[in-house]
Amino acid sequence: MKAEVFLPDDYRPAEDEPFMNERQVEYFRRKLMDWKNELLADSKDTIEGLQDGSRNIPDIADRASEETDRALELRTRDRQRKLVAKIEQALRRIDEGEYGYCEATGEPISLKRLDARPIATLSLEAQERHERREKVHRDD
Repeated sequence: MKAEVFLPDDYRPAEDEPFMNERQVEYFRRKLMDWKNELLADSKDTIEGLQDGSRNIPDIADRASEETDRALELRTRDRQRKLVAKIEQALRRIDEGEYGYCEATGEPISLKRLDARPIATLSLEAQERHERREKVHRDD
């Protein structure tokens, strides 16, 4: 098992240090784990809310509004479930030493992009090419 990496609270990855060094990897691991734990806590709150919220509302308009709110909440949680899966994939890439590198080109993904979107698998350029190709095929 690896020794724990010391990471100051105010640490931010910098371009002038070696790419994906131990501190950067630990920074992104913690960022991903915190995000995942936050999503799972929200999900737990939703489940508890849905269990508590199963009450009989006599007014049809109020009942419809309640059902709409529940449907929206469930759609949000489904998106978050998919996001948790992507976070877990990113954590696996960290364990395998592949995190931070573009799946299409193998080049490093910018630290700014990873900080903004830690689950990114493509560099900005590769993502833009992917989106252009998608748009072209969608317009056909």
